[in-house]
Amino acid sequence: MIMNPLDAHQLPPIGALQSDLPAIAPNWFKYPVTAHPHYTDYGGIVWHGAYISWMEEARIECLRSIGIEFADLVALGCDLPVVDLALRYHHPVKMGMAAIVKTRMIEISGVRIHWDYQVESTDGQTLFVSARVTLVAVDREKGKILRQLPPIVKDALVKLSAS
Repeated sequence: MIMNPLDAHQLPPIGALQSDLPAIAPNWFKYPVTAHPHYTDYGGIVWHGAYISWMEEARIECLRSIGIEFADLVALGCDLPVVDLALRYHHPVKMGMAAIVKTRMIEISGVRIHWDYQVESTDGQTLFVSARVTLVAVDREKGKILRQLPPIVKDALVKLSAS
């Protein structure tokens, strides 16, 4: 179905990107960012790919907050690449603006870990971006999907779901 771009403002703020199911980790992890000039285009608007970098930074810091250092995962031979990514842009972030990237784990199914994101104004009044990302655990050496999450990851994610 092709939509008229002028009708985009009529889309629900979060729509199908965020689940109605209760999240495993009900509390959002909050990561502050600032729209420095290198994140923006010539018009002073944050480039669309910068949001993805911010979301990854927020997820890495969230994992660090529960004791998972990404470098340690890599050293153990495990990687968590993104296998699915969906974003909806609601309002632009402009050069010099501060924002909060909120993330939370919403589901684990096998070796897939699903995360929700919201990029909001610091006062929480404006939603800039909503997103969902799915990661999968991969054996770095073999390049194959693991059959189960490594115990260190599983234990830490249980800790996250309890917070």
